[in-house]
Amino acid sequence: MRIAMIGTGYVGLVSGACFADFGHQVTCVDKDESKIAALHRGEIPIFEPGLDALVAANVKAKRLDFTTDLKQPVAEADAVFIAVGTPSRRGDGHADLTYVYAAAREIAASLTGFTVVVTKSTVPVGTGDEVERIIRETNPSADVVVASNPEFLREGAAIRDFKWPDRIVVGTSDERGRKVMGDIYRPLSLNQAPMMYTERRTAELIKYAANAFLATKITFINEVADLAEKVGADVQEVARGIGLDNRIGAKFLHAGPGFGGSCFPKDTRALIKIAQDYDTQLRIVESVLAVNDNRKRAMARKVAHAVGGNLRGKTVAVLGLTFKPETDDMREAPSIPLVTGLLDMGARVRAHDPVGIEQAKKELPEIAYYEDPYECATGADAIVLVTEWVQYRAMDLDRLKQVMASPVVVDLRNVYRPEEMAAHGFVYESVGRPPVKG
Repeated sequence: MRIAMIGTGYVGLVSGACFADFGHQVTCVDKDESKIAALHRGEIPIFEPGLDALVAANVKAKRLDFTTDLKQPVAEADAVFIAVGTPSRRGDGHADLTYVYAAAREIAASLTGFTVVVTKSTVPVGTGDEVERIIRETNPSADVVVASNPEFLREGAAIRDFKWPDRIVVGTSDERGRKVMGDIYRPLSLNQAPMMYTERRTAELIKYAANAFLATKITFINEVADLAEKVGADVQEVARGIGLDNRIGAKFLHAGPGFGGSCFPKDTRALIKIAQDYDTQLRIVESVLAVNDNRKRAMARKVAHAVGGNLRGKTVAVLGLTFKPETDDMREAPSIPLVTGLLDMGARVRAHDPVGIEQAKKELPEIAYYEDPYECATGADAIVLVTEWVQYRAMDLDRLKQVMASPVVVDLRNVYRPEEMAAHGFVYESVGRPPVKG
């Protein structure tokens, strides 16, 4: 199959490279000339484990190419995927569909023969209807089916998620469209990936509902963690105790500083706005978003409490800046409100992250950055572990204590065991577990 992928962001580049690896002929299109030039040089604009090798292998095999001009790739394509950004619209939280609709107009002008146009971007319910209207208005003679095929990729594990998915959701009632989509994903049949065919609007809502539910699980266990701290319980054992129930499941029950990233905050806001547009209230989702926002701001107060209540003039070392490990994505990362809060309280902040420093500098230009975590911790009155990178899971605690001005660790990801930290002489606070003093 010949595929045109419009957009070389996270979703577009990962999807395009994986489709090419299935054996399809894929051309990724982007208006950003510098990004396309970098891709031609083999430079990957995002950090995703294994993506550089996957792109290189398929470029070498001549199954994957990049261009700024969509005309020829769209004209030759069996399927055109729209994988452009849908950020929160400034001011009201709605998904900004400017790029989606602009792509639809350009695609329409270049269509030849039967083509399936697929929205891969996360879009509000009814977007496919508008994309179809735009295409038919721009090119009335186009032989086209507009389908929805939402992505469910986790940053840091995107290639595995694409090749071994829990499900593949395809929203179209057109048999020709279903056949093309089935042919595109046929290589996954060996992995027994279930194909779920549904109506287009249902597919669009599945994506938002899935992300909102996962965000709800995270927020639920975070609130239970607050209670656990008050009553002297261990939230990790609570999470295991409820997660062993198959009706609940263990995933997304890890207490921490709140969810961030490119999907959950944006998609929960957008889902609330969709509901309001249809005169429906999603009170649980509204609460999830409010609780999560408040939690991220409260983490700085947790650090202040650990050092005795006053951060003015204190040096705080922040370990981990990206919203999760194995990515350089800083979008709505919990580290941003944390660092801002620490600075507002008068602290001097220094930070380390294995891959996210360059992205972090754009969001947090006023702090000091270090390439080594021990150097970052040197002279610090407290360490805050924000992102659970594997590099932080087995640090030399004796060395860490030796270089710090004061042995205070606030572990917002519960990476370490309280008894271990006490044995090494640390004042240790985590999330949903009683504090310990060495």
